[in-house]
Amino acid sequence: MKEDFLKYQAQTSPHPLAIEISHAKGSYIFDESGKKYLDFIAGVSANSLGHNHPKVSEAITNQLAKYTHVMVYGEFIQQPQVELTKLLAAQLPKSLETVYLTNSGTEATEGALKLAKRFTGRSEIIAAKNGYHGNTQGAMSVCGNEEQNRAFRPLIPGIRFIEFNNEIDLAKITHKTAAVILETIQGGAGFIVPKNDYLKKVQQRCNEVGALLILDEIQTGIGRTGTFFGFENYNCTPDIIVSGKGLGGGMPIGAFISSHKIMSCLRDKPKLGHITTFGGHPVIAAAALATVKEITETNLMREVLEKEQLIKQLLVHPEILEIRGKGLMLALLFKDAEIASKIILKCLDKGLLLFWLLFEGKAVRITPPLTISNEEITKGCRILLDVIDDIL
Repeated sequence: MKEDFLKYQAQTSPHPLAIEISHAKGSYIFDESGKKYLDFIAGVSANSLGHNHPKVSEAITNQLAKYTHVMVYGEFIQQPQVELTKLLAAQLPKSLETVYLTNSGTEATEGALKLAKRFTGRSEIIAAKNGYHGNTQGAMSVCGNEEQNRAFRPLIPGIRFIEFNNEIDLAKITHKTAAVILETIQGGAGFIVPKNDYLKKVQQRCNEVGALLILDEIQTGIGRTGTFFGFENYNCTPDIIVSGKGLGGGMPIGAFISSHKIMSCLRDKPKLGHITTFGGHPVIAAAALATVKEITETNLMREVLEKEQLIKQLLVHPEILEIRGKGLMLALLFKDAEIASKIILKCLDKGLLLFWLLFEGKAVRITPPLTISNEEITKGCRILLDVIDDIL
């Protein structure tokens, strides 16, 4: 199987982890040899409710018995789509009431960028250095990491970059700017949180010049930071939200969300301003609906903050220089990338799944399912501390 994997399936890195998966349940993944791995990654923040959650599985099974794909998105009334969009709107300020469902977070980014250009009539987009919003060409164009981008240039024009948390750079947002797109918490850059009301100040500057604020909530949303969307922690309200990852509870989905006034400009001049065949697929929408219901109707979000504190209390070690992030979106910072990689790989041997961040090599990702238990957190942290001691 490994030979076929390496030969026939396109690879994304020279050295994939290459665990041959047998099954997964709750906070654990099992390989074909029967070894189990405690999952501190959650599919890179995607498996909000862990693996094979019964309510998500039931929603998928029930919808499969009714219908799967019936028509391109937006033409037929399909109950899972309508109920999901209505429930999402109920979690948001009234200015964020209309949801466009897509297949992924990066497609949602593309839709959000098009929406901002169409609504404002402007073409300039401002993004953050070391931001990450997806890997299609439009989304990559607003990812401010030249090492990642240079091999694929030319990308879309009209992009300018500012430094996250640098208030002086806000002067670069002008009457030429269609939108500013930022991650609520910078993910690939090292789980960098906004400081000193930074996002509120960006929003105020956008309001001054008539630009739209797009917040990328692909990773910070759906309860991961202890609120349903991450921006709720930072005293601001964006014009457009981009969502994905955890929204599907392990199934592929994305969404961009805005006001009815802004979103309606995609309907005309030209018609079909943004279209998708499989966006909002009824089976996927049913899974997402079950996920959102479980997160909003239980104590999971409150427990996220308690679990964050538990992790920070347990992971005290002189070699851990800093713990960045919020909620169950945390990154451990070490003195160099070599040590971080050794820790990740040694933990894998010990049955604990950790992962890297895109642009911060010294960081180790901790983004477990929101449903992880305190006992599982304690177990994982003990493995991690033992591995740090073994290596260092």
